[in-house]
Amino acid sequence: MTRLPLSIPLLLLLSASTLLTPTSAETKSLTISTDERPMILFEKFGFTRSGHVSVSVSSVSVTSPSSTLIPDPSRLGFFLMSEESLLQVLLEIQQNPSFCVLDSPYVLHLFTFHDLSPPPTSSYEHLYPVTSPNEYSLFFVNCVADTKISMKVRTEMYNLDPNGEKDYLPAGSTRLPGLYFLFFIGYLGFLCSWGYVCWINKRVVHRIHVLMAALLLMKALNLICAAEDKHYVKVTGTPHGWDVLFYIFQFIRVVLLFTVIVLIGTGWSFLKPFLQEKEKNVLMVVVPLQVLANIASIVIGETGPFIKDWVTWNQVFLLVDIVCCCAILFPIVWSIRSLRETSKTDGKAARNLAKLSLFRQFYIVVIGYLYFTRIVVFALKTIAAYKYQWVSNAAEEVASLAFYVVMFYMFRPVEKNEYFVLDEEDEEAAELALKEDDFEL
Repeated sequence: MTRLPLSIPLLLLLSASTLLTPTSAETKSLTISTDERPMILFEKFGFTRSGHVSVSVSSVSVTSPSSTLIPDPSRLGFFLMSEESLLQVLLEIQQNPSFCVLDSPYVLHLFTFHDLSPPPTSSYEHLYPVTSPNEYSLFFVNCVADTKISMKVRTEMYNLDPNGEKDYLPAGSTRLPGLYFLFFIGYLGFLCSWGYVCWINKRVVHRIHVLMAALLLMKALNLICAAEDKHYVKVTGTPHGWDVLFYIFQFIRVVLLFTVIVLIGTGWSFLKPFLQEKEKNVLMVVVPLQVLANIASIVIGETGPFIKDWVTWNQVFLLVDIVCCCAILFPIVWSIRSLRETSKTDGKAARNLAKLSLFRQFYIVVIGYLYFTRIVVFALKTIAAYKYQWVSNAAEEVASLAFYVVMFYMFRPVEKNEYFVLDEEDEEAAELALKEDDFEL
């Protein structure tokens, strides 16, 4: 049989597998319906020396528009492939566009449709030990031209811990439950400290400080749900509903975070009691986009790359995230420009210089946070060995905690804020500083 000449989509799919981060890897039951893709990527998993993968298929049917075509069942099957083998497989496909990946010596063969039981059952199930520890991607390949596949697939991947118990998290994610719980304790202490600061300075507490407390609470709840989600996946292979709570609190937390940054950037409630029309428009753009981003995040996290639109949802999430990150910077820039204009007319140079310094520092902090969590963390995920994927999660949480601490310290409620209460003798020096530095960004 000839193979469908779709070498370019195959190359793109194989290349995309290198960017796929390990999923929760809970046991999954999937349904493939009349799918004509030559290759389907299911998930990626980091195996130790005691790794196992179980794949079972049922209700398999192969259809072809040509009634005379009898598909060769040995040309359809499942295999595992490591990232080290990816370049060799890509080279084989480039050299021979009709090459079938099942013939490659660089992949770990699991089974083909030749092993299926006779119709009407058309099923197969087997458990395979993974003797060579590495990070592997599970693929299904269809090397028969003009055929569509329908089947039910159940996958189960796990490692055995020293006690012989199954660990359904990849080797690089098995520490995540403890990591998330540790940061949950940290944010809980942070929330208590923030409540204490607000209490002893209750006369100068503004509405923004209440929103900041809500943000800390949502972050803590998001982390404890993440810890429980990963724990139950690690032990049982299913999140037992904790994933639902995780996505709910993640949605609230992300919307609150972007809202708080925008409101602080405008000076709402602690510098002025209302928002201007353009600042309201920023919120009206950011909040709906965050709803869309969270929908995309749920689809990406709960389905996996086997769905046809998985790449599209990833692109939507990336685009929306970039737009939101850019949008939240505008209010800070507007505040800086407004303060610069005001400093020329109101005669309060020292006070305006302090405000300008505060907002400029906040601008730099936000830029640093966005750069680290979007660029540096992604780079860590890409270059870190599969056993140390948790390091990127830890780096992201450390950066987030540092950002929260700096932001909350800068805009904390205090009776005499060093940024806003200055002596009269500072006026002359402040006027000179404002003349020398125009605070352009």
